[in-house]
Amino acid sequence: MSDSYTYIEASHLTEVSTLLFESEGMKKEDANTIAKDLVAANLRGLDSHGVSRIPMYLKRIRKGVVNPNPDIKVENITSAVSKINGDAGMGFLAGHRAMTEAMDLARESGIGLVGIYNSTHYGMAALYVMEAMKEGFISMAYTNSSPAIPPWGGRTAYLGANPFAAAVPSGNESSYVLDMAMTVIARGKIRLAATNDEPIAEGLALNKDGAPTTDANEAFEGVCLPFGEAKGSALAMLVELLSGVLTGANYGGDVKSLYFDHSEPQNAGHLFIAIRPDLFMAKTEFDNRMDEFVKRTKSLPRAEGFDEILIPGEPEERKAQERLRTGIPISENVVADLRREIKTSGINASI
Repeated sequence: MSDSYTYIEASHLTEVSTLLFESEGMKKEDANTIAKDLVAANLRGLDSHGVSRIPMYLKRIRKGVVNPNPDIKVENITSAVSKINGDAGMGFLAGHRAMTEAMDLARESGIGLVGIYNSTHYGMAALYVMEAMKEGFISMAYTNSSPAIPPWGGRTAYLGANPFAAAVPSGNESSYVLDMAMTVIARGKIRLAATNDEPIAEGLALNKDGAPTTDANEAFEGVCLPFGEAKGSALAMLVELLSGVLTGANYGGDVKSLYFDHSEPQNAGHLFIAIRPDLFMAKTEFDNRMDEFVKRTKSLPRAEGFDEILIPGEPEERKAQERLRTGIPISENVVADLRREIKTSGINASI
């Protein structure tokens, strides 16, 4: 990491972030939840979904398109299904409430399905499946987002990056944690590159005229490309159908941009699933089978250039442990943004 980065302890970054959200009228508990979630993304190396987003979130609260104190309502549909109205609050709050509800339903029915509408961007998708994983559940999380990629064959942004996350707990071995957008690169990483005045690699995005670009600012104003060409586009469409069309949220290009549209709330949609792992066998047997799967996977012959085979989620967990020791590297541009917010809010804090 170059000298243009400042290393900040996770606990201090969480404290300052909490104060910034509180300064906009948010309850301390809610502010701390969001702050911890953002710092968790930084710890896992997903800096695009970390504290760099704070200025954007605060601006949206000030513009009145995000409710700092939402009245989140849960409506039970069946013994295994609930629906949640996020009341245009921060998506983190609706997301955690939804996963808690999904787990409660699963404890009674074996599986819990929760659809959320009238929500907003909810940060790193892994947050919610990791929450369920720690409670022993298999889980999945879907969310739509503002237009970022074209349908295959198109040239204008229509589908969101629409990340999907899933987690499967193990016994003593590494658990499986997947978090992936349907783009070649997460759109937030392009935004972070633009913030840091850095170029992006070829093949990630098109500018607003439909031409390939390595300029992060042009890419952010244009479109991201789906991973796997038509396959990524088809999966993004599936996530749009499940989290947008099915839940009653905005869909098909109607989710408002986080950065460019402050005309009204986003009305993003999410869909959460929690599954008890003891539905077909005892929990201990499931854990043993998962452990054996991980051991078999990691003992397979390795391709040239690889020292080991990793389970999804392992690289991020290792990064988190490293950054807990060294502090979180925050770029000078993001530090400057946060210092401006500290000055604007008048809080007693420093970075």
